[in-house]
Amino acid sequence: MKKFKLLRDIEESYNELVHKVSWPSASELANSTVIVMVASIILAIVIWLIDLGLNQIMHLIYNIPTA
Repeated sequence: MKKFKLLRDIEESYNELVHKVSWPSASELANSTVIVMVASIILAIVIWLIDLGLNQIMHLIYNIPTA
């Protein structure tokens, strides 16, 4: 019985994947990729600036000469 349930579950999953899932078009996918890349670059720059600021603060607190 469990074997048949497993096969039925696989068949239902396949049918849902093929018939009910909406896949993005190529242009939608390209636009989403560009948005993710730009957001990642912006986030990396923000984190880099925070790191620089904290580094300067630590150098001021501990009187470490900056490189």
